[in-house]
Amino acid sequence: MNSDREILIQKLIASNSFWSVKIPQEIPDDVLIEKTLIYLDLEEINLLFTLFSSKKIKQVWRNRVVPQGDYYHTLNKLLAWMYFGIKNPDRYIKTTINQHYNQLA
Repeated sequence: MNSDREILIQKLIASNSFWSVKIPQEIPDDVLIEKTLIYLDLEEINLLFTLFSSKKIKQVWRNRVVPQGDYYHTLNKLLAWMYFGIKNPDRYIKTTINQHYNQLA
């Protein structure tokens, strides 16, 4: 029987989520979380929360998905509200993006 992690990896491969890179032998946790948040459905995102802490998922989301900006704005609003209990997603996302860019400068 496949583990939850293996199920997510197989679904990501099936959805061609690794189109830009060769699929690594071992997929790091942060890549698995990021790709699942971006490419898979709510059922699989829910599965993430059985594998990782909410804190870890939120950290990956803040560091890897939110900074991608407008392209994932609607997704980020949904994740902020539905999974992380953020009351004002638009303000939170804007602040997080600004913090990210300030760190780069």
